Amino acid sequence: MNNKTNSGLKIICLNRKASFNFFFEELIEAGIVLKGSEIKSIRDGKVNISDSYAVEKNGEIVLINSHIAAFKQASYSNHNPMDERKLLLNRKEINKLIGKLQRDGLTLVPTKMYFKKGKAKIEIAVAKGKKQFDKRATKKNRDWNREKARHIRKSS
Repeated sequence: MNNKTNSGLKIICLNRKASFNFFFEELIEAGIVLKGSEIKSIRDGKVNISDSYAVEKNGEIVLINSHIAAFKQASYSNHNPMDERKLLLNRKEINKLIGKLQRDGLTLVPTKMYFKKGKAKIEIAVAKGKKQFDKRATKKNRDWNREKARHIRKSS
């Protein structure tokens, strides 16, 4: 029998800074509208989504400030690395997100980009920004857990 250990996901890029700066309320998977040279560059792993965010423009959700490096072999048909990229969501999902963004003061932050069955997907979090004291508490808990693990390892 051939057991599949990999669920078809190949993670390209993670946004580790997002979990430190935001509280995640909901995670949503979305497709991305890409050009040929962009997908080639993504397959090479030349992507950065650490400073990016998503907003609503003309009834659509758009990813802003994501950097996909120019593909060297694409010469004249190359793309702009900092272009806005449209996200593919259902109309019902878009309306729900727009309502949350306007009403609750939340933001859309990309958490990771990955391939799922050969298609580039992005996971977006509906997030609320952390205050400075929340960030300090997160760091304090992380350090305490690390120290606790050290003590347990030494004693056993």
